[in-house]
Amino acid sequence: MPGRLFFLSVLLTAALPASALTIYKYTDANGVVTYTDQAVAGAQVFVFRDRMVERLDLAVKLETKKHAAGETLLLRNELYAPVEVELRIEQAQNVSGAPGKPIRWVLAPRSSMRMATLAPADASRPMHYKPKLRYALGDPRQQPALYRYPLPWRGGPFRLTQGANGRYSHFTPKGRYALDIAMPEGTPIIAARPGVVVKTENNQSGRGNNPSGNFVRILHDDGTMGVYLHLMRGSVQVQEGQHVMIGEHIARSGNTGNSTGPHLHFVVQRNMGLALESIPFQFAQPVDTLPNFAVGGE
Repeated sequence: MPGRLFFLSVLLTAALPASALTIYKYTDANGVVTYTDQAVAGAQVFVFRDRMVERLDLAVKLETKKHAAGETLLLRNELYAPVEVELRIEQAQNVSGAPGKPIRWVLAPRSSMRMATLAPADASRPMHYKPKLRYALGDPRQQPALYRYPLPWRGGPFRLTQGANGRYSHFTPKGRYALDIAMPEGTPIIAARPGVVVKTENNQSGRGNNPSGNFVRILHDDGTMGVYLHLMRGSVQVQEGQHVMIGEHIARSGNTGNSTGPHLHFVVQRNMGLALESIPFQFAQPVDTLPNFAVGGE
């Protein structure tokens, strides 16, 4: 393995939770890109962006239905997973029926509900108000069950390049307990636990515009979610709403998004109360420490 990649893997394996590690990136005269923790001449700070960036605003929608009596606020959840929501009515003027406290609810998958019905206190004047909506995937009332995850790939053995609390990028709430496993692009990725596919991305190439790259998110029956990131473009074989079984082929590994090399980023998350966070988990067997790139694939 080239020295620069070996050094980077050592950096990624560091696991001190106290603070993030500053990584510098520079390109030499031969066009070789190197990552280092030393501020050498001409190097730029490598800016890490949270890998778990998922937009839900197109699937969780607050709609206003106007009628003769006033307006009804209707919330729709088009996802195949429950969503915890909190609605606040702020800056209300000439409004009756506005809740004095935030409305919090867990909206079932593929459902809708009436959140509030508002009417003008003085029918001769218009209403003014500003709705503020917060939401997070999952039901915080569910508790994780004990589960040892089979390795979510075929082939190997492969190398763990960054573990839980890694200072390079595993220090955010969404990814604190994630694991990065280096493997050749195209390695078959399989479901490590049965569940329902909640979200997928399959069209991103290279760095793209989403730090997660291509990914698959699977909701388990205890409310936790397994997420498989940085997948190869066009390789995702499952669709949102599909039920998958343990060991079912879901995609192939890649090098998309905020990735410094071909690998699988695997994380288990749950809703902790209007916040999706990673939680500790264990594989059913150790991840080998030495790579064998000759045996990746079917």
